Amino acid sequence: MEEVARILGLDVGSRTIGVAVSDPLGLTAQGAGVIKRVSAAADVDEISRLANLYHAETIVVGYPVSLGGSIGPQARSVDAFIERLEAAGHRIEREDERFTTKIAQQVLIAADVSRAKRKQVIDQQAAILILQAYLDRKRRQERTP
Repeated sequence: MEEVARILGLDVGSRTIGVAVSDPLGLTAQGAGVIKRVSAAADVDEISRLANLYHAETIVVGYPVSLGGSIGPQARSVDAFIERLEAAGHRIEREDERFTTKIAQQVLIAADVSRAKRKQVIDQQAAILILQAYLDRKRRQERTP
């Protein structure tokens, strides 16, 4: 049976990278873990491994623009990381990630996840929200003539 291409979603932070993956139909996002940052090269290698594992043709990266829409130091850092992913042969899409960490925290609190456990999964939850927003937006665009 042929594998269906999926989409990876990333929440790139300075210490960790939250990872999510779409279902085979591209409808929903599920958590796929958290990568502890080691070095840019090692981080790209791990993401490449996950992209191969899930047969991901596209990687959606949360893009941290300011509330006013300006590009700050964190966005420039993400841009540099995206350049490394593209140099490794990955197709990258950016997705606005404003409020995703705050929403992820609220989702985990509502699910009664302990504070200690929230720290471990907050980046993964943010990646899920980023990827789900991308999937939903793409579906809306496909339905709009």
